[in-house]
Amino acid sequence: MTTTTATEQIRETVTSNDVVLYMKGTKAMPQCGFSSRVAGVLNFMGVDYADVNVLADADIRQGIKDYSDWPTIPQLYVKGEFVGGCDIVTEMTLSGELDQLFEAKGIAYDKDAAEKIRAANA
Repeated sequence: MTTTTATEQIRETVTSNDVVLYMKGTKAMPQCGFSSRVAGVLNFMGVDYADVNVLADADIRQGIKDYSDWPTIPQLYVKGEFVGGCDIVTEMTLSGELDQLFEAKGIAYDKDAAEKIRAANA
């Protein structure tokens, strides 16, 4: 029986799903404010994404930090590429860069919802 390392498991997850959020908790029940904020943005924008609860697996929790060389959770991946954590995703949402990234990568999202987020934070 082969055991998959956390790194292999992470690589498999981020390459087999268009959008992945490594977070504390789940998209239905986030367990930290930062994870909740990023999941909230993705949920509101209607993005179809895989959520990985790092609290459920210590190896994945540490492994994702090593994988991205980024010290904090949540971490957003789009088409296998690390996008960033809560602050970066928030900034990208407000600047419109997240929309551009989703459009460039062919990710479906609700543009009106994205505009509402920007309007609410203007």
